[in-house]
Amino acid sequence: MGPADGPSKGVRVTVSRDGIGSRLAAVGRAHGTSAIPVNPPVVRASTFLFETLADFEEASRHPFDGAFYGRVGTPTTFAFEQAMAELEGGFRSIAASSGVAAISATLLAFLDKGDHVLVVDTVYDPVRRFCNRMLARLGIETTFYDPSLGADIADLVRPNTKLIYMESPGSGTLEVQDVQAIVAAAKAAGVRTAIDNTWATPLFFRPIEHGIDVSIHSGTKYIVGHSDAMLGVVTTNAETYDAVRRATQDLGACAGSEECNLGLRGLRTLEVRLARHSASALELAQWLEGHGQVKRVLHPALPSFPGHAFWKRDFCGASGLFSIELASRDPEAARTFIDALKMFRIGFSWGGYESLVLPMHPQKSRALPLWNECGPIVRLQIGLEDAADLKADLAQALEKLRPAV
Repeated sequence: MGPADGPSKGVRVTVSRDGIGSRLAAVGRAHGTSAIPVNPPVVRASTFLFETLADFEEASRHPFDGAFYGRVGTPTTFAFEQAMAELEGGFRSIAASSGVAAISATLLAFLDKGDHVLVVDTVYDPVRRFCNRMLARLGIETTFYDPSLGADIADLVRPNTKLIYMESPGSGTLEVQDVQAIVAAAKAAGVRTAIDNTWATPLFFRPIEHGIDVSIHSGTKYIVGHSDAMLGVVTTNAETYDAVRRATQDLGACAGSEECNLGLRGLRTLEVRLARHSASALELAQWLEGHGQVKRVLHPALPSFPGHAFWKRDFCGASGLFSIELASRDPEAARTFIDALKMFRIGFSWGGYESLVLPMHPQKSRALPLWNECGPIVRLQIGLEDAADLKADLAQALEKLRPAV
């Protein structure tokens, strides 16, 4: 059976960062036959047929180990899952219908009525809503913790704490967590850990190697890379795979074959796209840091950023998403700036080839009052356009904030 024919059996394959381009060109493709397509074919199927009842019964005993029913996966799904497991250095990966579906399944895999979960306060807003609405209805208590906590997170762990959920860098404000200290505290307490790794992708950070139990991606973003598919993916270690796989199955949060195909296609160019995203974003972040209309730049790769040391220790690159705090305290400053931009378009998500902009309002959603005294925050997704053109666009928009003389 080749990689495109069924899910992996948990064999861990180490990806060399030095040869990541070669890996990206080959993962998720069957080998061992005389002629294979460059891209695995898209298999659209809900029902798979069996010759005998015995064959059907045998497949039903191992529904996650081969083609059984479309909701469990098709050969296209398996190819994408295997590619992600190899790139993440995990036991196995599971495709889901969106990043939020992947996160929801992970939370429900480890939490039950009466349990407690620690969730970083910089978490993606839909996850906060899921905790405050769905988990609360199920009798599960959430504590949103300060992203600056490292080893001291142990003080928040209770006897009924079952999971510590991280997002590093954090949504909107990009705080980088001390993952090593948090994982050590979690292991000492027998608590599972999970992280949203969408910003870094498997190329810049591999959570499983750092002792984290579950790594989650919104494949919608950098993995697909073209803003044209909703996709999520969870990669686990051997101990957590069964629980997460059962949760995704119970939720019915399966990824479509077309979306998995677009995820596979995106992986082929992930390295070259991220190189452009990263270089342009850092160039613009450094320039913005010296602009009079910008109070500070929230980019982990900048030495001035508070979490820079953790980023430098744990990550091997930075993607194209960062934020700025405007110098003006006028609440309308963000609107003036955003509406003046021409190349940066207004829209949700990020990770595609186009540059995007959105206002951030951390003071409205965060449980901790860490951002109550800040100026307007604007998030920038740096796309694949020429950096010089993006700089010119930012410059003319920032000029609109300069007080009239």
